[in-house]
Amino acid sequence: MMKGYAGKILRVNLSTKSFSKENVPESWFRRFLGGMGFATWILYKEVKPQIKPLSEENKLIIAPGLLTTTGIQTASKTAFISKSPLTGGFGKAVAGASVGFALKRAGYDLLIIEGKSSKPVILVVDDQETKLENAADLMGKDVRETHKALKEKYPGSSTAVIGPAGEHFSRIAGIDCEERQAARTGLGAVMGFKGLKGIVVKGSSRIEFADTALLRMIITKWAQIIKEDRDAQLDIKYGTAEFYAWMNQERGTFPSRNWQQGYFQKSFDNLKEGELSPLDPYYWSPKYTVRPHPCPNCTKPCGRICHIKEGKYAGVELDGPEYETVYSLGGNLEVNDFEALCKIHLTCDLYGLDAISAGLTISWAMEARERGLLSKEDLDGVDLRFGDVEAILETLRRMAYREGKIGALLADGVKAASERLGKGSEKFAMHVKGLEPPAYDVRGIKGMALAIAEGVRGADHLTAVVYGTELVGKWWKFSGVDRFSSDGKGFEVKLHEDLMTVYDVLGVCKFSRHFFLAEPLIEMVRAATGLDMLLSELLTVGERVYNLQRAFIVREGFSRKDDSLPYRGHEEPIPAGASKGSRVKRAELEKMLSEYYQARGWSEDGIPTKAKLVALDLPEVAEEIGAGH
Repeated sequence: MMKGYAGKILRVNLSTKSFSKENVPESWFRRFLGGMGFATWILYKEVKPQIKPLSEENKLIIAPGLLTTTGIQTASKTAFISKSPLTGGFGKAVAGASVGFALKRAGYDLLIIEGKSSKPVILVVDDQETKLENAADLMGKDVRETHKALKEKYPGSSTAVIGPAGEHFSRIAGIDCEERQAARTGLGAVMGFKGLKGIVVKGSSRIEFADTALLRMIITKWAQIIKEDRDAQLDIKYGTAEFYAWMNQERGTFPSRNWQQGYFQKSFDNLKEGELSPLDPYYWSPKYTVRPHPCPNCTKPCGRICHIKEGKYAGVELDGPEYETVYSLGGNLEVNDFEALCKIHLTCDLYGLDAISAGLTISWAMEARERGLLSKEDLDGVDLRFGDVEAILETLRRMAYREGKIGALLADGVKAASERLGKGSEKFAMHVKGLEPPAYDVRGIKGMALAIAEGVRGADHLTAVVYGTELVGKWWKFSGVDRFSSDGKGFEVKLHEDLMTVYDVLGVCKFSRHFFLAEPLIEMVRAATGLDMLLSELLTVGERVYNLQRAFIVREGFSRKDDSLPYRGHEEPIPAGASKGSRVKRAELEKMLSEYYQARGWSEDGIPTKAKLVALDLPEVAEEIGAGH
């Protein structure tokens, strides 16, 4: 068995209540390297085309990154993979989750969950045994209540659970991993449909690494670099929202009011000289932060526990807010009150709702209400207006429990809601392939527009993470990048995706990319596994896994026609601010797509060619979906 691996796959069938162990095939190591690479291969090979995401045939695969348990800084990520109930395509959610560490220490590189339980259950995994326990007493509990109950029963364990949203099959439900959310693409609904309320893992074995002396040297070296890195220290002090004011005032690419605006005008236009926005972490982090809250193994903690001690929301305590939730639940809903934002954010977390998707879904309904397309009666008496905190909180509850007309309309995200309502509401429904977009107004970031248009899981900022390069103008091998130009974006996005897929495979946090870059990853892989790889080989692993993910969605019917932007991205220029007048013309996107497909070696319809797939050592996939010769 290769060093650095637990070496086993645990397969759990909830229908038959059976468990089996398998060895990780030797052929997988160089081909897919680990973590999400293994999981993507299993999803492609074992989940048959056109099955319903909410069915016994779908599988949930949990894959700790290759470098988790090494002690390398920020190598904390675990991938949750399935066919997405939200998009019908590649479902991926990633979290800095201790459950991934526990899985490896229990002896498993992968956990595959199949079938469907007839009654709600908890899956318990430890060194000695795997078992299913009755979860009837946990149904209806929020995620904190569920974690607490499981940890009292199984002390020292790591847990991953769903809340009421997952129980009611909301397609924007996530999986909560002890204040870390694997939120995107609706995988909480997969757990809910399978009757799986939670997962409990406890492992005590140690993973044997190829070169422990080199590993110690790597950890010591990067600890010092991080300590001296200015950007890393700003992340630690202010969190992921550190650049909130810069994005609003200097770049004008902070989408607000359901993307009607390119910066949070209600907040910034009313500021007095020298005053900070209430949502700016330079204001709120010193006032509300209780302590840092790092992911496992992280010495660069961007997470923080915030606590409200008095006032209307006294007692609210949460991990956050993050940059993305300052956008989705703050500027996007016109909530300009930090304490109210914390209450909304915590409510999403407790119910087990993806905070990005939930915020965008509610902002769509607010705009529909404002345009007269939804009446107060349509919303069960909730007068849903921008900035109305109490209406937002009540709407979240009804979405999580799929309660009444408003719950039925909004529980499954923007795409489903706009299709149910019709009346032209599709024109302001913000999603790509069904996934609601992150906090980057792509009308003023052309490379990012390409990345979210063609991204395998939809409107996603973390698949390519090209926004930083575009907004700053340089990173790693790139310089002189013009965010307003659509020229040369194909290769730029392709290379970003390949490298960031490697990060996913290794389980390394993408907020480390500005100091890790690419080259140090080679040394980390060698120390853990003994595999001596060139940078080109490592990037080829990323390219191989990304092509496999694209092949999965192609097999489900996705093609160039789905690599698109919302209507607003094409037809409505940013109205004010630093990016005023910018939009992505349809011809621009088509040009960028053609350049991108060429860089990828895909057909003009966005389908990986047989030649490319064979070159990537994916001959089985080439025969099934490969275009051309």
